Amino acid sequence: MTISRRNFLVRGGAAACVGGGVLLGMRDRSVAHTPVRLGLVGVGGIGRINLERFLDMDDVAVRVICETHAGRAAAARECVACRTGGRGRCEVTDDFREVCARTDVDAVVVAVPDSLHADVALAAVAAGKAVYGEPPFAHTLEQGRALLRALAQGGNVWQTGAHLRGEPAFRRAVAAVRGGRIGRVTRIEVGLAGGGRGPAGWSGDTDGGAYHWRWISALGGGSLAEGIGHYGDIALWGAGKETEMPMSVVGQGEFPRDGVFDTATSFRFLCTYRDGLELEVADGGRLEKGIGVRWIGADGAWIWVTRGAIAASADGLLAGLPPAALRPVDLRRDFIEAVRDRRPACVPPVAAFHAAALGQLGDRAMRGA
Repeated sequence: MTISRRNFLVRGGAAACVGGGVLLGMRDRSVAHTPVRLGLVGVGGIGRINLERFLDMDDVAVRVICETHAGRAAAARECVACRTGGRGRCEVTDDFREVCARTDVDAVVVAVPDSLHADVALAAVAAGKAVYGEPPFAHTLEQGRALLRALAQGGNVWQTGAHLRGEPAFRRAVAAVRGGRIGRVTRIEVGLAGGGRGPAGWSGDTDGGAYHWRWISALGGGSLAEGIGHYGDIALWGAGKETEMPMSVVGQGEFPRDGVFDTATSFRFLCTYRDGLELEVADGGRLEKGIGVRWIGADGAWIWVTRGAIAASADGLLAGLPPAALRPVDLRRDFIEAVRDRRPACVPPVAAFHAAALGQLGDRAMRGA
């Protein structure tokens, strides 16, 4: 299941999500198709949501689940049996390599701790599978570059679970900014949730859905990594910076001084691009508009968007946009259709890599690395 390498990396970005591309995922599902066979790696939290959403699709078959937590694995297998009326043949393993090696799996869905994102994805890509990966793209810049190279060489279908791209308010804001409504963008503000620290005496397990690994830098990236793959992706998409790295990154953050939890609880850093664009990332309380993305033009006009709200500096900046650019996109549905049709999915790996890189570069700058 491969596509042209050039089409995958170049055409898989804005072209797949803006304009006529918004109809992806809206196709008549009454048409019979050979099921796309999935293997899911990780079924806790967002992984369980992924399982349920994919089971909603008539042309998807969940063949195998990989989960190291016995309780979650059993619950997921029961979910498959219940939702398919016992007709779904689904096996369970605790080794993701077994999932990637199976010949009856077309695509692998990855929802594991950040430190394992690239390991699982690389194994799936090497096995020729399509991949649906949750943000962040990878835990480190080095892992991200390795995964990006592997995808370019293999031409595998990739989808990033950056679901803000599919939501109408974010699509509206991006369409307005990319359509020139505020002129040349000179500054972007990305506000994310701050805080985050696990409990004292935590044993290191993830029983009961307590994902405290997120606050340990060897395993996750804290609130910064949790949010940058979503809001950072929107910021870069709107500004047309999805394939570009900043020239410099400077900033300061607050980090716990004791215990195992060591990711930033407060952060603020500034990325400067070759053309002079400044992109500031901070925990929400440090920015005027709080959590969300604000693009600011050379003359001061701005557009801001967050979950549940959208605003602009003047009436009319958000009006009269092409209807096709505003329709929602179900990224999971788009992924299945991309696998079946052998075409790029809506959120390409190059965009996911650069969104994650914002957080990774910011973390390095704040730590003085």
